[in-house]
Parts: sequence; C-alpha cells; structure tokens
Amino acid sequence: MRSAIQRSQRGAALLTAMIIVALVATLASAMVWQQWRAVQVEAAERGRLQSAWLITGALDWARLMLRGHVRAAGPTALNGAWAVPLAEARLSTFLAADKNNTDGGPDAFLSGNINDVQARYNLRGLYDPQTQKVDPNQLAALRRLFQTINLAPAMADAIAEGLRDAQVPPGTPGAPSAPPLMPEQLDQLVWLGIDEAAVRQMAPYVVLLPAPTPVNVNTASKEVLAAVLAIGLGDAQRLVQHRQRNAFNSIAEVEAQLSGPKLSPQAQTLLLVGKSTFFEVRGRLRLDDRVLEESSVLERRGNDFVTVSRKRESSRESTR
Repeated sequence: MRSAIQRSQRGAALLTAMIIVALVATLASAMVWQQWRAVQVEAAERGRLQSAWLITGALDWARLMLRGHVRAAGPTALNGAWAVPLAEARLSTFLAADKNNTDGGPDAFLSGNINDVQARYNLRGLYDPQTQKVDPNQLAALRRLFQTINLAPAMADAIAEGLRDAQVPPGTPGAPSAPPLMPEQLDQLVWLGIDEAAVRQMAPYVVLLPAPTPVNVNTASKEVLAAVLAIGLGDAQRLVQHRQRNAFNSIAEVEAQLSGPKLSPQAQTLLLVGKSTFFEVRGRLRLDDRVLEESSVLERRGNDFVTVSRKRESSRESTR
C-alpha cells in the first residue's frame, strides 16, 4: 500500500516538474521571440532613419548644382551641368577618408537626376483668378497637346472646368454648390474625374505647379513646343535640333528657325527664353535590400532653392 502511494507521489512530482519545465520553456521562447522582434523593429527603424538622411544628400547635391546654374550666364538648357544625372555610386567611397576602412558598414548606393519641370505644360495657367475665367489661349494649347499625344481634346476642357470650379470664389455667379478639391499634384486630377490611365499618359508632358509658368523652349519636348507655339511637329523638331548645338537666347532666334510666320503675341507669353524657376529632383537610395525613392520640386527664390513639394516611396529590392 505504502509503495503504491510513493509511486503515485513520484508520478505526480514528475508530472509537476514536466509542467514547470514546459512552462519555463514557453516563457523563455516568448521572451526570445519578443527580443528578436524588438531587434528587428529597431533595425528597420534605424534603416529608415539612415535612408531618410542619406536620400537628403541627393537634394543637397541638386541645390548645389542649381545654385551654380543660377550664377552662370545663359538660359536653362539641357547642355548645362545641372542636367547631367548622378550615376549610382557607393556612398562609402566618398565619405570615408581611408578607403581601406569602408568595409563593415551598410552598402548604400545613391543616384539621382534633375529635371526642368518648365519643360512641361503647366495646368496652373488654365484658370485666371483675376478674371475668374478660363484662359482661352492656354486651353487651346492644351487641346493641341492632347491631340498630339493621342488624348481626347475634350479632356482639356474637363480639366479647365474642374480647376475653375475648384478655385472660383463661393457666391460667384455660376460657381458650383459643391466644388471639387483643388489638386496640388498631377495624380490628383482624378478628383476632377480624369481617368488614371489618362493621367499617366499625359504625365511626361504636363505638370501642376504652385504658380503659372511659361514653357522653356530650351528644355521642352517637340510635342509641348508644337502645342504651345501652335506650330507643326516638323518646326518643333527643328527647334529641338537647333538647341542641341546652341541654346536659344531670344524670341527672334526661335522665330528664325520656323518655316511659317512669326510667333503671335499669345504664343510668346507662353514661352520662356531664360532661366527656369521650378525644377524636379529625383533621388534613389539603395541600402542593403531596401530602396528609397524621393521626388522633390524646388522653386528658385533669388539665388537659393526652396522645396515646395516632396514625395517619398520605399520598397524592397528582389535578390533574385
């Protein structure tokens, strides 16, 4: 009887010990997982902060190049130093004084480029807040552009009406009772009922800046030049070929390359022969398997450049 009780007690003790061991193992596993998770979160946050600081280098590089462009003589043209892209380069080779000590840190590669956004037609000029009307010259230019790039010209009217409805003061005769939101970026044209596919198609040719701007004859594409100047694509191509050799410095030089009559006063108001005010800076940082891309719009104010918009996207690069 006593031996049976002892065996029962030993069995209960063994079961209790096993339960305690299992509980301790479970708690230890949970602690290890939480610690691993905390390390992963900290590493991700550190990588995010590192990427954010490093991508700013592309913006600083762009400001440096553009300040030099402002000080230099001549108009904004594609043969300037600012237009040369920054090829992807490993940052450690530039930051380390001793190149033998560059190992051990993260592999960070930075690249970028600067674009003159005044090479594109600016939708901001469609509506004139002073007259509270759509500018017919601007609308005609946009209709011609859409026709050239195989978009319905009527879409230009829809964009102009949407921008007018978004900006017309309340109480104005003809003002909508429920005006749409005013788009600040091109992809927000969907707020005006424009299809996303159409927005992507027009993106290389149009832009939405904070203020109306003319089109730079020395950087614009032939499609934009043909639309703004109301000329044929042949004449527009001639302008593009000429500026590859010599940048235009006056309206007279532009007119000398045209086969038709001189430019109308309306067309001249839409054309810039000089230094642009707005530039787009695109930077791409590759840090280990993380990729951070940033697009910023800079506005020239005096001899300096101020960031007016900034958009950032992150992703992971495939290792395959």
